[in-house]
Amino acid sequence: MSTSNRLIIFDTTLRDGEQSPGASMTREEKLRIAKQLERMKVDVIEAGFAAASQGDFESIRAIAGAVRESTICSLSRANDRDIARAAEALAPAERKRIHTFIATSPLHMQMKLRMTPEEVLLQAQNAVRFARQFTADIEFSPEDGSRSDEDFLCRVLEGVIAEGATTINFPDTVGYAVPEIFGNTIKRLRERIPNSDKAIWSVHCHNDLGLAVANSLAGVMIGGARQIECTVNGLGERAGNTALEEVVMALRTRAAYYNLTVGIDTTQIVAASKMVSQITGFAVQPNKAVVGANAFAHASGIHQDGILKARETYEIMRAEDVGWTANKIVLGKLSGRNAFKQRLHELGIALESEADINAAFIRFKELADRKSDIFDEDIMALVSEEQQAQESEHYRFISLTQQSTTGAVPRARVEFLVGGKQLSCEGQGDGPVDATVNAIESAAASGAELVLFSVNAISTGTQSQGEVTMRLSRDGRIVNGVGADPDIIVASAKAYLSALNKLHAKDERIDPQP
Repeated sequence: MSTSNRLIIFDTTLRDGEQSPGASMTREEKLRIAKQLERMKVDVIEAGFAAASQGDFESIRAIAGAVRESTICSLSRANDRDIARAAEALAPAERKRIHTFIATSPLHMQMKLRMTPEEVLLQAQNAVRFARQFTADIEFSPEDGSRSDEDFLCRVLEGVIAEGATTINFPDTVGYAVPEIFGNTIKRLRERIPNSDKAIWSVHCHNDLGLAVANSLAGVMIGGARQIECTVNGLGERAGNTALEEVVMALRTRAAYYNLTVGIDTTQIVAASKMVSQITGFAVQPNKAVVGANAFAHASGIHQDGILKARETYEIMRAEDVGWTANKIVLGKLSGRNAFKQRLHELGIALESEADINAAFIRFKELADRKSDIFDEDIMALVSEEQQAQESEHYRFISLTQQSTTGAVPRARVEFLVGGKQLSCEGQGDGPVDATVNAIESAAASGAELVLFSVNAISTGTQSQGEVTMRLSRDGRIVNGVGADPDIIVASAKAYLSALNKLHAKDERIDPQP
């Protein structure tokens, strides 16, 4: 398979990316991202882990029924129950894949699985054999592969390929690998395993040492892998995963060196990045490669002079190639519903009914009364907020009054709904946001700890909406709440209530890590 110059892009934003603390997504949010990934022409979308929770199962099934151009994948542990659950969730998909895994490192086998190597080998083979009943597209991962004994790896991988595994994914589960060693390990495995040519080899790298992209590309160039597993914005547990946008643009920008083709529509990258950031509440750092706000900005006088004379003097890729534009939608009180609906379509936002479009349009008009220029990001934020409002919210913001004067203690009065009942509460604090949170908590009494508070401008200028992320922790569970409003105190109240809604949902799940 390594002789092929076609590289498969396997996106796991909806599964591994969701394992970032607080990055949990609703079914509707996952469906929006999945449709954007399809629009970007991602080859394989790992939609979740069907056995993790009922919510994950329903999300995978919804994506399997809605996405037609990409292969839909579900993760499963190497047991019949998980695999059958994955198959059931994937049933509506035109193209489906079951991705099963089991740990193969001595540490994981002894301390986590409490199984002998022979038991692990047998279970891996049985799992692939069982999965073949449901689809011919089977992926197998030896969890913690980069710390596993190579001789044992050869036995396991030869065995699962013999049982019908069509993709072998070699994961650097804890981000321990370095490029040369990682690439050469895959190369040796492929050379030593007699039937290695019967499967496509894949890499899945974590970014704990900041080497995920480099390791993935080494796995391809040195090891002969032809699939890279990645996430939008590099989202993922701990320091994250291989960033889709960085891998794809590296392959495109240095095409003569890599000599590999990918099917990704790169003009959809920025839209995907913004959507994932807005839905999860994980802001993209300004100096982030490809999708950061400063990725194509030049402050140095020498650089600016060179750019004005010829862009290629300091830019190795064009901003428009990845979807950066100065595009904004200028709609106001007199703008029609059809123009708004058309812009939703251009942004890849598909609302389920005319009633949903009408509700979003009303919110749009309300926002247009408060700020003159409406940017794409504003529309994405208000649609996201409207969809949250329709998801049986237990807590819902109504209004806020706050007073903050230099030298005086800030005070806030908040009105919100709790289970359909309207409450009014007051609080004070060190600042207006603290007073607002204290007011809400005095009535909600959630007992949650606020562990992260961040504010970002959605667009440019002083009229920009503020997008606030609040991360709450309670009993070991971590959730992110996101709120947007031209008034950042109101946005803060919305974000806190959004996080309380997620705590109230109580969707218990298992988070595996291949």
